[in-house]
Amino acid sequence: MTTDPTMTRIGQGMELHHKGQREAARDMFARIWDDIGGEQGDPLHVCVLAHSMADVQDDVRQELTWDLRALAAADLLTDERVAQAGSPLSVAGLYPSLHLNLSECYRKLGDFDRAREHLQQARAGVGALDDDGYGRLIRGGLERLAEQLGETT
Repeated sequence: MTTDPTMTRIGQGMELHHKGQREAARDMFARIWDDIGGEQGDPLHVCVLAHSMADVQDDVRQELTWDLRALAAADLLTDERVAQAGSPLSVAGLYPSLHLNLSECYRKLGDFDRAREHLQQARAGVGALDDDGYGRLIRGGLERLAEQLGETT
């Protein structure tokens, strides 16, 4: 359980998204983005918020922009900072999902070479995931994407 108020707000936005309220989630995420100082904010907040904001975009190019922001912020994170926020994941555990989303964006844009590059990077990092619901979700997403890209698992 997180005690970080920004992470709590991001979680509330994610709940809106999961309830099908994409526009409300997008609006909430935009307010949080302004509150944290955008890309100059705490890398954990930037990473999680950008990763979440990508999921509520209607345009794949905007989705890609947000996913790239999330990846850049992850590169600035430490395991200590992630643990401070109450997350059970390590920084390494963030990368498979980040690369999965980037791969999917590039696939949608028809850039299959980049899609395969990010798929490969996501696969290389799945060892950092537990065999829990989240780990199975990401692994399943990688399998589906690999099939769409004509890759073997």
